Amino acid sequence: MKNENIINTGKFFFWLSFILRNIDLFGYIFTRNTFFVNGGFLVLQWGLLINLGAIFILITYGIFRNSKLDSCLKSSAIMLMNVPIAIIYIFIGIQLVSTNF
Repeated sequence: MKNENIINTGKFFFWLSFILRNIDLFGYIFTRNTFFVNGGFLVLQWGLLINLGAIFILITYGIFRNSKLDSCLKSSAIMLMNVPIAIIYIFIGIQLVSTNF
């Protein structure tokens, strides 16, 4: 796998998680439909599992292909940038849902 493809893998998972969280957050803000709250929890749960799995695979690949380790770590770092964003979204979501009930 080329270094560029490894970096693009991290970017893909980053943007996929980011866009799905935005759809859930803004969907709830605009519609107040609890479907988006449930979807947000599912995105958090499945996103955590899928992203951790992808990071594990990238790092394992980088360990076995030592020349690709730097790209694998950069790709993993891109994916890990979602963690603080997800935490912020969790607090925003809790505030929005708790003020409506």
